[in-house]
Amino acid sequence: MFKDIIVGVTPSGVDACAVESAVGFAKKFESNLYLVHVAGMEQGWGSIETLEASGETARLEARIREMYASLLADLPSVAVQVVAGIPHNELLRLARKKDTDLVVMGPHTKEYEEKRAQMWGMAGSTLERVSQKARCPVMIVHRAVECKDPAFSNILVATDFSDQSECAVSYGGQMVRQYKARLTLMNVSETSTDSPQGRADIEARLQAEYGDRLQGIDDFVYAGRFGRPAMEILNMATQIGADLIIMAHHSKADDPEEAFLGSTVVQVSVNAPCPTMSVNRHFDLRCGLMYDQTGQVVDVAATV
Repeated sequence: MFKDIIVGVTPSGVDACAVESAVGFAKKFESNLYLVHVAGMEQGWGSIETLEASGETARLEARIREMYASLLADLPSVAVQVVAGIPHNELLRLARKKDTDLVVMGPHTKEYEEKRAQMWGMAGSTLERVSQKARCPVMIVHRAVECKDPAFSNILVATDFSDQSECAVSYGGQMVRQYKARLTLMNVSETSTDSPQGRADIEARLQAEYGDRLQGIDDFVYAGRFGRPAMEILNMATQIGADLIIMAHHSKADDPEEAFLGSTVVQVSVNAPCPTMSVNRHFDLRCGLMYDQTGQVVDVAATV
């Protein structure tokens, strides 16, 4: 499912959880794994062009290899790359070049635990730019993930019935089929008051909108909720013991910075009890070919 995986790293080791998750995927799928650190920010903008010539990139690469040596020892195909430049530009460039199937990212700051809300809401951050523009799913890992087989047994997919969310549902279906996991598909309404009939109406719409895309999945439930989307998604993830949350990264706001600052994806990711995976509009064309649990193709049109 993942043949080429990029994980963003720093020499500080704060990304260890993200690296461990990426290594787990690489082992399961015999993937090509790329650990990428973009140097330049800490050294100062004026010295970016001199980093390689000075030998600093080579020293950083050696430090990262030593830091993760035990994790990388058994991988058949792994590369550590240190490049100079602007972090989100270089990560996106490499992802396009390798036609990457997954980008894994961690917090990328030593002060993460104390300042995570500020860091995640920072307009122009690496996490923001990569999540908005990557042509593949971006998995956000901010805490230790239990290593188990299968890696995911209980997947939560949240939708707001947008075009981007339709793709997130389709991709969630792929993940559920691959891992033979349980699926919870939910929508949160902010426009009505909670009631049994209201929840039933949402669940009926979920079935009508996405039933065809869930062919071949035996274990799934629809869930309708009312309230603040981020809060309800987090409550549901905790309630069902989800080990992965999948959402669409988008917003109705016209200003990209305002959209990111107020996005439900950000609010969920910084507080989720498990990794969060986001897809965006650049990924839509990849989700047309779906498979059921027997490996047969399910005839569902792609979102465009």
